[in-house]
Amino acid sequence: MRPAFHPRIINGPFADPGLFIPFMFRNRALIFDLGDAAPLSNRDVLKITHAFVTHTHMDHFIGFDRLLRLFLGREKTLSVYGPEGFLRNLEGKLGGYAWNLAARYQNAFVIHGVEVRGEETIRRTYDCRDRFRRSGEDRRRPFSGDLLTEPAFTVSAAVLDHGIPCLGFVLRERFHINILKDRVGEMGLSIGPWLNRFKEALYSETPMDAPVNAPGADGGERTFSLGDLSRRIARITPGQTAAYFTDAAYSPENVEKMTDLARGADHLFIEAAFLEADADLAREKRHLTARQAGRIAGRAGVKGLTVFHFSPRYTDRPHLLREEAEAAWRDAGDGERVRP
Repeated sequence: MRPAFHPRIINGPFADPGLFIPFMFRNRALIFDLGDAAPLSNRDVLKITHAFVTHTHMDHFIGFDRLLRLFLGREKTLSVYGPEGFLRNLEGKLGGYAWNLAARYQNAFVIHGVEVRGEETIRRTYDCRDRFRRSGEDRRRPFSGDLLTEPAFTVSAAVLDHGIPCLGFVLRERFHINILKDRVGEMGLSIGPWLNRFKEALYSETPMDAPVNAPGADGGERTFSLGDLSRRIARITPGQTAAYFTDAAYSPENVEKMTDLARGADHLFIEAAFLEADADLAREKRHLTARQAGRIAGRAGVKGLTVFHFSPRYTDRPHLLREEAEAAWRDAGDGERVRP
């Protein structure tokens, strides 16, 4: 059964962090962190609709300029999320260029910046045709964990400590709809965009007796109830969950937040900057060791684990970081005490 999205780490473990998540059969993708993303093609980058930035250290935010350059002159909307202080830094990026020609663009490129600040989010809008000046008043909303909620999925966040506020993220698909294409063919229906509309109706909890128009393979059109069609051509299963953590101190508070956010995830992508033998250095720099990353994975009960963001001091022995993380993942128990 094909999953709805395919998360993949953008770079090697010693390069800038970043997680790219394209959606199957949709010209759309999410990205977590905006470091150097050279391995992504322009086509991949242009699929991005939402970017979630853990914090604005250079290796997590320098890639924003590539999105800015590619999206200019196109009819695009980009939503970008970050921790406290993010909007100031986003505006610094936008303010670093001259936009005297931007008003000539026929297509509107609009950026929505969202900052998590304590128990609220602050949202600002920037339009390229207005030289990316802030438009309107700040829009403030209570923040209880969820950043983006759509019918098919939710992206949630927790504020972690890295010496500065840093966000950890989880993407949760509500449920997965697998289209049984052989059944579609047996019913004399064609494969096409109407199936995405059919899925959206299910995600939106449209009444099961609502009519659905489906194009036939013969060029005609047939009408079914949503419930009848879902029973005949769809298999609904639990959705995927992917969590992403990087640049966080190993403190009881951080570990509790990460464990809760990643609980039961299908896959956890988590930094493993240092070996446990260098735990003092990890503590000083507010990063995780590979063993600590594995402990968090074990406590959260995740099904899959990928570690990344290795310190360059281990360039000749990356396997040790992976082995240490995987051993701790296997050995960790829910009752294990976390020592700062």
